[in-house]
Amino acid sequence: QVQLVESGGGLVQAGGSLRLSCANSGRPFSMYGWFRQTTGKDREFVAGISWSSGSTNYRNSVKGRFTISRDNAKNGVWLQMDSLKPEDTSIYYCAARSDSSSTFDYWGQGTQVTVSS
Repeated sequence: QVQLVESGGGLVQAGGSLRLSCANSGRPFSMYGWFRQTTGKDREFVAGISWSSGSTNYRNSVKGRFTISRDNAKNGVWLQMDSLKPEDTSIYYCAARSDSSSTFDYWGQGTQVTVSS
């Protein structure tokens, strides 16, 4: 059974950095994404990466501050978050989808990121 496990969340001051990890217990998926959700708000896309090409895309508010990359050792992905802002506070989820799917079908349990002002 495939499992995605996130780690690396925590409490950081504004302007600081965190790196989130998403480890995959199975074979690499074709696409990975990071999402976040705050209580009372809809889940939002943060960043995505194609496993084969390495091409990436980001939501506008994190461009230039966040970087998604592959973790070949764990068949998963990283999310490097720099210049963090209080509005980045959220639970961050890793997700993945296979070639045969158009939706993210596999999700991790989430990791809390809190940015203090």
